[in-house]
Amino acid sequence: MAEILSGFSIFSSEEAFNYIIITNKGKKTVRKYIILILLVCAGALFAQPQKVGYVDSQIILTQLPDAIKAQGDLDALTNLWSNQIDSMKLSLQQQYTDYQKQAATMTEDQKQTKQQEIVTLEQQIYTFQNQKFGQPNGEIFQKQEEIFEPVKTRIYAAIEQVAKDEQMHFVFDKSGDIILLYADSAFDITFKVLDKLKRGK
Repeated sequence: MAEILSGFSIFSSEEAFNYIIITNKGKKTVRKYIILILLVCAGALFAQPQKVGYVDSQIILTQLPDAIKAQGDLDALTNLWSNQIDSMKLSLQQQYTDYQKQAATMTEDQKQTKQQEIVTLEQQIYTFQNQKFGQPNGEIFQKQEEIFEPVKTRIYAAIEQVAKDEQMHFVFDKSGDIILLYADSAFDITFKVLDKLKRGK
């Protein structure tokens, strides 16, 4: 499940680790919002000196022990449900194969009964899969929020503290929707945040 972290921003509480599909209308709204923020920031920059920093949340999420454990817990749950679905599909395939072999010797009532059993199992598989992995309200997304919420809270707090220590006015996440076309490494506070998180301060 490494793809869960792909493109994930710790500043994006509405995105489910890159799983939720954003509509074109939603993208336009997000872009307008980002542009508005950048314009406000630009105005502030001209008004008075501002100090801007950035973090790479990908690095934090792949190196912070709490985040690694949370990802492991989520992977275990995903694998459990995926294996259950695979088992149900194998059972369905076996029932269908048996039906094909026996259909010639079955009465019409027996055929209808067997066909209904197969259709019922298909529906059960679909329902289970949708309950667990359906977008955007599948149980996996709820579990992601539940499992990662304490981690995100810690990361937010550490970023805020480092930003205050460094007297920064703005901190961006270069892993998120806001693309940094250029970033001076002198303003990268990723490892300061990671160090603070690891030291537990």
